[in-house]
Amino acid sequence: MQRHQAIPPFALVPMQTVEGKATLVEHGLDPDDPATFLVLDGGRRFTEADAWIHVVSALGGCWRLVHAARVAPRPWRNALYRLIARNRYRWFGRRTNCYLPQ
Repeated sequence: MQRHQAIPPFALVPMQTVEGKATLVEHGLDPDDPATFLVLDGGRRFTEADAWIHVVSALGGCWRLVHAARVAPRPWRNALYRLIARNRYRWFGRRTNCYLPQ
């Protein structure tokens, strides 16, 4: 039995790359804002908390329960997302290498 998907559901592009910056600018987002998070999936565009919910829910299994967070009003979800984004290095630390394999 396969524990993880063989083909990930998303391609992740770091916002610091030329491609990442160009994509953010194309969608009207500031590529220098560390809280910027954009997910493009099947012609749909998700940002901030909605992007996070979409990615985590796509992991499948019990992670789909995260989708229930959408019942909270979008301004509340996005305020919480921005709070975490602004403080993530202080709370979770900073790494010199990306968590994702290159």
